[in-house]
Amino acid sequence: MALVGYLAPEGLEETLAQELTGVVARYGRLFLAEENKHPVHWVQNIWYFPQTFSFDSISEAAKILRALGPLWALYPHVSLRRAELISALLPFFPKKQRPFPVMLPKVPLGSWTLLDEKTLLTSPQCLSPFPNGEISFAETKIPPSRAYLKLWEFFTLAGSRPLPGDSCLEVGASPGSWTWVLQQLGCSVIAVDRAPLAPQIAALPRVQFFQQDAFSLYAHDFPQVNWVFCDVICYPEKLLQWILPWLSKKVSLVCTVKFQGARDYPFIRHFEQIAGSRLMHLPHNKHELTWSRLL
Repeated sequence: MALVGYLAPEGLEETLAQELTGVVARYGRLFLAEENKHPVHWVQNIWYFPQTFSFDSISEAAKILRALGPLWALYPHVSLRRAELISALLPFFPKKQRPFPVMLPKVPLGSWTLLDEKTLLTSPQCLSPFPNGEISFAETKIPPSRAYLKLWEFFTLAGSRPLPGDSCLEVGASPGSWTWVLQQLGCSVIAVDRAPLAPQIAALPRVQFFQQDAFSLYAHDFPQVNWVFCDVICYPEKLLQWILPWLSKKVSLVCTVKFQGARDYPFIRHFEQIAGSRLMHLPHNKHELTWSRLL
């Protein structure tokens, strides 16, 4: 059976290991395992066709990689200095901070690492078009928290975002970083939370704020909304109950699913079963997944 490489987010190696079956090797955050029959969520990048090659010199290793694909990203594991010397001989995806919005690269990005000083592990095709699944944004200090990066990442990877003039409902909005992202896109935002928005966010044009329990809202009260966003801290079961009435509406939904421990993880399957839905782990999610149903 063909093997697949699964790269875990930092600190979530054991969580990913619980999702995988048939693990045959582990190299730091990278697991080689049988291809899972079920979707794997706690993963930052997937190496679809891992292969090993022996080599005798740095130039030979670079020649092997250049023959396999046009662009490469190093996953550092062992023999780091030797790996850096090989990497210097390769075309690579420049790791630089990029202003949002970021266009997805069109050239496939392969991944590679060293297993020892004379053995390459490579995959010319990977899930993420960014090095080791990480997008490096040019950050800003305007929003009151770094939570805005989750939306920037999601919109980039999903290839979809609200358009100027769209109406967005955001629940769990405080202190307002997601509201800021949506407002900057030219949207009108209805922001709801028990806690207030940061004053500089509440004062922005096209932002309405209601200080109340987000789960006291009903889908039929917002016929004009095009997008619904939720970053509320709650159990996945409660979030799912709140989402269900929205599924019959012509709205796109983006929510973070927050977990209190391993006991919650099997509940992911309920989100998977929603038609048209997608679950992904973003580097800024930490112990969360981002769930979406886009129209």
